[in-house]
Amino acid sequence: METAHEVAIYIDRFHNLDLFHQGWYRMKISAAWEQDDGRAPVSPARVAQYEATDIGAKRACGFWKIDDVDNSFYTQPFRIKYARQDIYLSLMVSFYIPNNQDEGPATSSVMLKFELLFVPTLGNRIETEDPNDQYLVPVHEFRIPHRALLGLHTYCPVHFDAFHPVLVDLTIHIVYLKAGLTKSSLKAFKQGSASKSYDILKALLSSRELLLEEVKRISNGIGKTLEDLDGADLTLGKYESVHPTKSRFPNYTNGLPLIPKCIGQQFGLLQDLLERSDDAIQSTNDVMLYTLSKEELLELFETVSDQLSLLWSGFLKFHRINKLKILDYLHDIWDVDRKSEWSIWIVHSKIEIPHRYMHSMGDSSSPRHSLRRVSSSKKLHHDPVQNASSRAELHRKSIAQMKINARSVQDMHIYANPSRVPVVLIEQHVMVVPQHGCNKDLLANAPDLHNTSVPPNIQGDSFAGNQSGGKNTGHVLRAVIFVHGFQGHHLDLCLIRNQWLLRDPGAECLLSETNEDRTYGDFKEMGRRLANEVVSFLKNKLDKYSRHGGCRELKLSFVGHSIGNVIIRSALSEPKLQPFLKNLHTYMSISGPHLGYWYSSNSLFNSGLWLMKRLKGLQCMHQLTFTDEQDPQNTFLYRLCQLKTLENFKNIILVSSPQDGYVPYHSARIDLCPASSSDSSKKGQVFTEMLNNCLDQIRAPTSETRVFMRCDVSFDQSTQRRDLNSFVGRAAHVEFLENDTYARFIMWSFPELFL
Repeated sequence: METAHEVAIYIDRFHNLDLFHQGWYRMKISAAWEQDDGRAPVSPARVAQYEATDIGAKRACGFWKIDDVDNSFYTQPFRIKYARQDIYLSLMVSFYIPNNQDEGPATSSVMLKFELLFVPTLGNRIETEDPNDQYLVPVHEFRIPHRALLGLHTYCPVHFDAFHPVLVDLTIHIVYLKAGLTKSSLKAFKQGSASKSYDILKALLSSRELLLEEVKRISNGIGKTLEDLDGADLTLGKYESVHPTKSRFPNYTNGLPLIPKCIGQQFGLLQDLLERSDDAIQSTNDVMLYTLSKEELLELFETVSDQLSLLWSGFLKFHRINKLKILDYLHDIWDVDRKSEWSIWIVHSKIEIPHRYMHSMGDSSSPRHSLRRVSSSKKLHHDPVQNASSRAELHRKSIAQMKINARSVQDMHIYANPSRVPVVLIEQHVMVVPQHGCNKDLLANAPDLHNTSVPPNIQGDSFAGNQSGGKNTGHVLRAVIFVHGFQGHHLDLCLIRNQWLLRDPGAECLLSETNEDRTYGDFKEMGRRLANEVVSFLKNKLDKYSRHGGCRELKLSFVGHSIGNVIIRSALSEPKLQPFLKNLHTYMSISGPHLGYWYSSNSLFNSGLWLMKRLKGLQCMHQLTFTDEQDPQNTFLYRLCQLKTLENFKNIILVSSPQDGYVPYHSARIDLCPASSSDSSKKGQVFTEMLNNCLDQIRAPTSETRVFMRCDVSFDQSTQRRDLNSFVGRAAHVEFLENDTYARFIMWSFPELFL
């Protein structure tokens, strides 16, 4: 009873998300058993080029190959010349993992390793076959748990690493089937050496059932039938009572949904991820199976094996014919299931925001503090920073105790050490719109809710007069602007940009450069420069779209890091961006000092700010610390909070970290600061007014719906060096730029906000 696991990898597209270097690339794929004492390599078994590729003679050099020395597969080399370039490889490589009768079905995992090899182009010289010229760039590994080796059909994107971002679209298909029956194994079986025979047969029955269900589900999902199985008898005959066939095939009218997104079983997947049992076979009637004689057991083994072979070969042919539909279908299922899988590292809560935060002052007669307040159900912790850190640490400890035993492919970027992954605490807020007279005034002054998607310039009134007017045709321009922070570089947010592009490949992204090396001066000037840059970018894109069917809708989103968020809000107050305010879509603030640096508890950082202001006279630092004017109500930041820079966004996401010592926790969250509540000076009064002004914009009914989220990110800092950066809190502030896992969690858990 020799059996084998076959892992078939269909590689469709290599998409160069961001240009690393021009040159010749190829992928190396290998597989290995994961064992206690290391890894045992598995050799590739077969390769199929299921479609002629678009890699012509000018862009290819050589062919794909199997290397018997290191048991790996190499794709054909292809030339990359620019970012966002597509290469369609259209091939299948299969790894065949045999088991003998004494081993039985797999009890350990299989590791899939994808490597990207690179050779630079030097003039017209191409030397891709010289191993000395090949540079190993990044690696992306996946674990296939032993539970998944009985059968699996899944989409599995390969991204390599954060600094060499590509997207390889591929699907993985796994089956457990008969490898062959030799005389020696048959003799051993008849002599009574059948210690693993029942386990093997149970595994084969489970693999058959999984394959039947998966083929049926995919057939229904893409609306195509697997014609090779028409009329085939896929029951077990007289052994049907041992393992009833739940999925009699073919049957394409059983009511299964044709829409892939309905297949995503969010809660079921999470339960499967945390499965405590190691037994992957739960549907077989063990009692009846063990009553079979050895001859009956062998006969059932042959019947099941023949059906598996028929199903597997039929499916592989079916996949080649419907490759794109199957890829899209499995991609949609994978997309939906991410929210469930990654919820392990996310804690959700809903909190009501009070209408008004009141400031306690000795002089209660001031009209500024006679506004009514709606009480909050949230009891404030005496130290919100410590409160958030404690919650995240408790959750991290619970993750370390979880037994994640999934029947799905595990991305080793995350599953290599699950307890080291960032923990994200997400607060979704219930917006309390005021019920007094000012609510009517706000509604009266709000723009037309039914005409918020198309600004005048798209309708042809401004520089885009060549657009297609009010016609309901053309493309949707989804523009995303990324703005770096103090002394930053325009590539600082490239990892977040790449995650956004993976979420929305059609987005047009701008990594702002206009304030690079100029983040020392006045925020007003920086905002004006950004506004000019954004308008120029949008004009170029609108002109481009006008030549290809026009632009019927514009969605404008912003992502900022650190003081880049203050620059964004300053730019939104500029006249040049006023025509686009009705098109604002999503605002993602990453550690932005929206309320300045008042009440910062980091004394070492405060000392550094004082030195920078005294020795270098940085205008932006004076503005952030409210020393640019004698009267704090005349300062830049106070007046910025009075401007309507937030109320036109449909989605507002404030990302913060209690570990960040550079930006005050309350300032990044636009939240109440306990120290300000007990401050009876004018400083406390001004802070409370700024907070209320910002929250009023978020609550303002200028949009039919608005999502407001606060996301607290807790990074694992146990492996980081205890140096000055960690001591002053800079490590977490920079970690936002170097670790994109938290952004992946947020973007794939709330995909509607990033499309």
